[in-house]
Amino acid sequence: MVEAPRLLQNRDFMLLWGGQVVSTLGSMASHVIFPLLILAITESPTAAGIAGALRFVPYLVLSLPVGALIDRWDRKRVMVVSDLGRALAVGSIPAAMALDNLTLAHIYIVCFVEGSLFVFFNIAEVAALPRVVPRAQLPEATAYNEAGFGVANIVGPSMGTILYQAFGRAVPFIVDALTYLVSLASLLAMRTEFKRESPPATLDLRGEIAAGLRWLWSKPLIRFMAFLTGGINLVNAAMPLLIIVLAKELGAGDAQIGIIFSIAGVGAILGSLVGGRIQRRFTFGQVIVATMWVEACGFLLFVAMPGYLWLGVLAALLSFVGPIYNVVQFSYRVALIPDELQGRVNSTFRLLAFGFMPLGAAISGIVIEHYGVQLAIVLFAACLFMLAIFTSLNRHVRDAPSIERASVVTP
Repeated sequence: MVEAPRLLQNRDFMLLWGGQVVSTLGSMASHVIFPLLILAITESPTAAGIAGALRFVPYLVLSLPVGALIDRWDRKRVMVVSDLGRALAVGSIPAAMALDNLTLAHIYIVCFVEGSLFVFFNIAEVAALPRVVPRAQLPEATAYNEAGFGVANIVGPSMGTILYQAFGRAVPFIVDALTYLVSLASLLAMRTEFKRESPPATLDLRGEIAAGLRWLWSKPLIRFMAFLTGGINLVNAAMPLLIIVLAKELGAGDAQIGIIFSIAGVGAILGSLVGGRIQRRFTFGQVIVATMWVEACGFLLFVAMPGYLWLGVLAALLSFVGPIYNVVQFSYRVALIPDELQGRVNSTFRLLAFGFMPLGAAISGIVIEHYGVQLAIVLFAACLFMLAIFTSLNRHVRDAPSIERASVVTP
């Protein structure tokens, strides 16, 4: 049997990985600027929260049909078109600024369009990864992704705020649009075919969606992990605005806010570097339960921050835990899903995992504006404590077999 190449020698994986790291760098540069720009225009946390929600709403509407279509279409072509569309959408913001015609409605439309194309790209990418990387290397590949995204999380926010302050409000969005084009070029250079050899002869979208739903729903562990990840992401969607508002109350300026997010990115890199090792040393249940309790206890500490730099330290702790959770649950899930169901099952999972994010983003803005950031922190910390309790009590999580054993018994 021919041994699979190491990841660093896997040309197509490195192209995919490199393109996504660059694209994520641009997204993080603009991600922190969206709320800053809206707050500068409107002085309304609620308006900023709505913009965050609009980036996630498309998952509620599109994920199930997109998952079925991804299992039919050429996944690489979907990713290329999505990158091109996102570059044009984000690029329209600096174009409108140049014409002195930027409105809040325009920003909202860009958020929704970018979020919609993200649904197509994200589901296609997840479905394509097992074609690029052998199953045994999926945890390592996931750790590489988390490490690269961690670097982007460090550099991106500071880079975005520096560009925003030193060169103008439009520049972070120009950079973001260019990084989407870099991702597009990396995809075109890949040789791996992502399209299924023999898609169904007739289009039965409802039946194909139902097949993905049935597969996920028949697996109690994967079903629970979808809802658990959704609860975590509800809180994660609220965190950027919570940190920005809390940092401003503690005396931080725009540049210092970028530094806070960059410090958090250091934690993400460290977590991604150890995620694969932890996945090998501990059971699935041990990792998932432990990370949930660390996240819940850590999040509550936001109410007691003595200064804005401590926000970065605490955010780094939470960012350290996130990649560990992601490496374990993502590699476990993807290894079990049959290739012909990758798009549909992952779209169902991500509907549940991302579907609560608009709610988290919107609630954070409303609660902060009307009741204050401290109450918002307590509210979202309570959500994490409930999730930690449910996870600890779930026998499917506690007794989950290894990937190798689970792959043998999973059709």
